[in-house]
Amino acid sequence: MASTSAPRPSLSSAASRIASAASNLSSDNQTLIAEIRKSLGIIKGIAVDLERAQRSDKVKELENTVLELLESYDDCTNLSEAINNVGNNYQPSAQPTDFRKLLEDEIATLKAESSFVPQKSPLYRQFKEAIWNVHHEGQPMPGEEQEDIVMTSTQNVLLNMTCPLTGKPIVELQNPVRCVDCKHIYEKDPIMHYIRTKPQALCPVAGCPKSLREGRVICDPLLRIEIDEIRAASRSNAVTNVEDYTEINDDLD
Repeated sequence: MASTSAPRPSLSSAASRIASAASNLSSDNQTLIAEIRKSLGIIKGIAVDLERAQRSDKVKELENTVLELLESYDDCTNLSEAINNVGNNYQPSAQPTDFRKLLEDEIATLKAESSFVPQKSPLYRQFKEAIWNVHHEGQPMPGEEQEDIVMTSTQNVLLNMTCPLTGKPIVELQNPVRCVDCKHIYEKDPIMHYIRTKPQALCPVAGCPKSLREGRVICDPLLRIEIDEIRAASRSNAVTNVEDYTEINDDLD
């Protein structure tokens, strides 16, 4: 008599479904990361207003909140990367898989490699500088006079500021996308055409060895927020420059 039980899925099919599920979970987590990033920007704006009102006690409270959010930001980032890594590297076997342990081990590895310290985060540095500039615009922050490189609020975590295929600034891209693996950014249509027309497409950023795949080049929720932050910083700098120029003209008069 023929068996009526449903056929067991192939190992390759199971691996594909796990990878797809991991991608969906990671995407959901990226949305949370984006919301935390938005919150950090809002808190920075409120802190600047409080500093102008000379409410240093409240500014300090918000600074502590920023540090706590940065811890959560790092945890979510590690979780998202761990989910992707587990999904991409998963190999089905006859034995039950302890996915919780796989994730915990992957997260532990990522944390050990990054050694994240909130006070050294560029986002914390930008918060501190925004507060400092309320009363000390143009002056180096304490302890930075001898630094070789002084970070500013216009600096960011984006790896490239122009699309390597079109030459356009990132802030002018109509449909920006980012490679999940190397984090470089491109205009969507040109990079997709590039991937489809090359058998083994490598990232077109000079010196980057990463291979590109369509499913790994996406517009993640955080990308547009980071680009908007650069635009906002550029507008702020433009306004400051205009004010400085006006003050010079007033002095001449």
